[in-house]
Amino acid sequence: MVLDEQNRVLLVRPGYVAGWTLPGGGVDRGETLSQAALRELREEAAVEALEPLQFHGMFSNDADFPGDHVACYVLRKFRQGNFVPNVEIREARFFNPDALPGDLKAGSRARIYEVLHGLPISEYWKP
Repeated sequence: MVLDEQNRVLLVRPGYVAGWTLPGGGVDRGETLSQAALRELREEAAVEALEPLQFHGMFSNDADFPGDHVACYVLRKFRQGNFVPNVEIREARFFNPDALPGDLKAGSRARIYEVLHGLPISEYWKP
């Protein structure tokens, strides 16, 4: 989860599924979780971290993908290059937390509320 100086959250709109979500993806062989998160931010939104990622939590995503878990990190200091839409990611932009898109994925919305509103952290990706 990338938050800018105005506390707006970075969301991406993938080309392979409807709706908006937090940037993310799989861990490649030989990568740590944080290395994968940094790579995905570069690939999906042209974002380069200027500080270490802050670990938010690990969440079971078994309902959608048996055995799957999702790690969530928070980043507040970063540099964003020129994002170029592509087949995988159609859009990448910042949203005010009070004006999140209606088609934001449930797991992403839950993590945003946890971080920005201090809600209890769930064990599950989807509420």
